[in-house]
Amino acid sequence: MRQDPNQNGVIGVTYGEAVDLRLVEYFVAVVDHGGITKAAQALYIAQPSLSQAIRNLERYLGADLFDRRGRGLELTDAGRRFEVAARRVMADVELARARVEEVRQLRDGRLQVAALAGLTVEPVPALVRRFAAAYPGVLVNLADPGSPAGVVAAVRQGHAELGITTLPVRAEALTVTQIGRQRLVLAMTPGLAASLPDPVPQGLLAEVPLLREPEDRLAELVDDPASLPSGPGIRTANRQLLWELAMAGAGVAVLPEGVAALQLGGLVERATEPEIVQPVGMVYREGQLSPAGEAFLGIVEDHFGLAR
Repeated sequence: MRQDPNQNGVIGVTYGEAVDLRLVEYFVAVVDHGGITKAAQALYIAQPSLSQAIRNLERYLGADLFDRRGRGLELTDAGRRFEVAARRVMADVELARARVEEVRQLRDGRLQVAALAGLTVEPVPALVRRFAAAYPGVLVNLADPGSPAGVVAAVRQGHAELGITTLPVRAEALTVTQIGRQRLVLAMTPGLAASLPDPVPQGLLAEVPLLREPEDRLAELVDDPASLPSGPGIRTANRQLLWELAMAGAGVAVLPEGVAALQLGGLVERATEPEIVQPVGMVYREGQLSPAGEAFLGIVEDHFGLAR
């Protein structure tokens, strides 16, 4: 911070250099109390220490702020000009403190969460609903990075405080906590469903025209990977296109339970026997969460009955 006369000759304050804000506070106190003695009493510091602090401020600014020739202290022209800037600085600091306290008390602020679109039926809506009810002043921003690796990258790069993703993931130096499991079902048109039993035995999956994403983990989730179709089939990394293909009857999509009913009109869901389930987890930096992040994590732990 330094003095910076503007076009009107008023001393302003910039932050190109560091200065102890206490010096500005001391200056304002001396002005408000009409002298060093009363200001020192109000600030609970020794009078010589306050006098020296004001001298240090004057040396830093390169101008006398007080006229000491009389019995009391009178502001010089430079002092009157600096007073305008000093009070503005103190007001800004107080406003910043108030805003920080609002965030700390979760009355304001925002929380960035990265979550896969496949988790928008369960558990993300329930978690966000509970958080919003408890902390209505905090804005929650949700983003879908498109893949478990994308969720990890969002947290690692600071684009999100918390990630909600399917597991397993590679997340070195991050904390990964399993919070639940998600059941996968087969989503298809009624015409395709008519030829399949309900539930569908996993052993019949080899005969089902599955629509799959290139990097899905279906082979890791079924009891016997050999039960999956061996041919190339249809694969696409475009989730929306995969859904469109399923609705057109081009094949059967493997989706989280409830997604078809909520977002894909006209499709039928069929469970498998045994069920296909995949673990769901949270990804975050331990010890580096904001108050909002800690509160959200607490809601997750309470929702799933977890203990940290």
